[in-house]
Amino acid sequence: MSWVDPIEEFVPFNEQEKKDKKIILKYINMFDDILKRDNEIIHITSSGFVLNKDKDKVLMVHHNIFNAWSLPGGHADGDKNLLNVAISEIKEETGVTDIIPITNKIVSLDILPLFGHFRKGKYVSSHLHISIVYLVQADENDQVIIKPDENSAVKWIPINEIDIHSNESHMKKIYNKIISKICQNKF
Repeated sequence: MSWVDPIEEFVPFNEQEKKDKKIILKYINMFDDILKRDNEIIHITSSGFVLNKDKDKVLMVHHNIFNAWSLPGGHADGDKNLLNVAISEIKEETGVTDIIPITNKIVSLDILPLFGHFRKGKYVSSHLHISIVYLVQADENDQVIIKPDENSAVKWIPINEIDIHSNESHMKKIYNKIISKICQNKF
């Protein structure tokens, strides 16, 4: 099985995902380094929409670079197992260790613009992220930790309050799309 298969098998939920999937597959075929951030135009990231057992809270981190509440996740950096990338990033950014995939399928597929910023003292030019999101579960009683070089806070946010905490309108649309999928069991 190729690492691209889950993307090819992904069933779009709406017109945005349909169009993004088409573009993503085009650029996967165009660039052989799309799994690495060495590709300064477009590369893959993998994140987790982390639900508690009751599925009424989402684990989020307050991202330093974007000064925004975000899903834990990060760059694939060459790793072809994108679910493992998401789980590793969740562990690294939150300290939560017992993470169970609710499904092995991708729950959200998006192309996200990333504006120029400084990371570890170096300027990173504007580029695109192919955002792969997985639906996972963790224990909200596990101790969380802050990863100071990446985030300033980690907390469980009630799922119906994500819009209150998120200050990025483009991300609110994605979070609400994922919540709609959860409510409709479309994952």
